[in-house]
Formats: sequence, structure tokens, C-alpha cells
Amino acid sequence: MATLEELEARVRDLESRLRAAEDVQAIQRLKARYGALADERYTVKGVKAADEVRRIAAEIAELFSEDAVWDGGETMGIARGRDEIRRRFEEPTLEFSWHFFVKPEIRVDGDTASGTWDILAPCTVRGGRPFWMAGAEDDTYRREDGVWLHTGMELRVAFFSPFDTGWAR
Repeated sequence: MATLEELEARVRDLESRLRAAEDVQAIQRLKARYGALADERYTVKGVKAADEVRRIAAEIAELFSEDAVWDGGETMGIARGRDEIRRRFEEPTLEFSWHFFVKPEIRVDGDTASGTWDILAPCTVRGGRPFWMAGAEDDTYRREDGVWLHTGMELRVAFFSPFDTGWAR
């Protein structure tokens, strides 16, 4: 039979493991919400009305800490801080996108975490030409007032290729 100290140690271990699992799930929901909102700015016919895009951009910005950095690389630029991130998403650079985030690798360390996600995004650029974009996003996160937020997001593009010619050419 286990001693009281052994049982208390087991409970602490289980609580720690449960919290880590719940943290990973919360971060996965955060990333899913980000992708859904980024795509919600569009219909298959193009960008939604400006007032709707502004509302969505404000929701996206709330998923980031005040000091966050969103790095879309050379193509999409860098936004520093929640206000710049909101403004960045108020000005869509595409006519359509649909983000697929897969293969998450999330590492939690107390109230901070990091993660890498593969991304596949069919999209339509200005002028109506369809493209495939694939790559990875390297994220950092922080728990603030019990809520996980992005503190950094960096896109690494593997390819951005026209739909009709593909990425092999």
C-alpha cells in the first residue's frame, strides 16, 4: 500500500500532466481560432465589406499579446504590437485564403510555450489568380490572466506557386 507522501506525489504528477495536456489543447484552439478568423475575411468571391473586415481584424488582434510580433516574411511584412497586427489584418493582401494548420509540435514551459505548425493555404492573389502556399509557422505563446495568447508568429514559406503550374516548375 502506498504511503500518504507517495499518493500526494502521484496526485501532483497527475495534476502537472493534466495541466500540460490542457495547455496544449488551449494553444491548439487558439491557433484554430486564428486560422478561422484570418479566413473569415473572405468569401469565394473576394474580400468582405470593410466594416466586417475591421471587426474580424480586431478579433484577430485580441489573440495576440500587446507586445506580440507577427512576421509574414518578405511578402506579407511584419507587424509589431496588437495595434499594428489589427491594422495589418484590416488590409487583406489576398482575395481569398483557407489556412490548414497541421502537425503541431507544441512545447509548454509553465506560462510560456512555443510551437511549430505546417501550413497549407490555397489562396487567390489580387487579380484573381489562384495559388498554393505551403510552409511552416513558428509560434511563441504566453499565458496572460489564465488565457493563452500569441507572442510571436513567424511564417516560413516553402513555396508560393500558381495553382495551374504547381510548385515543381
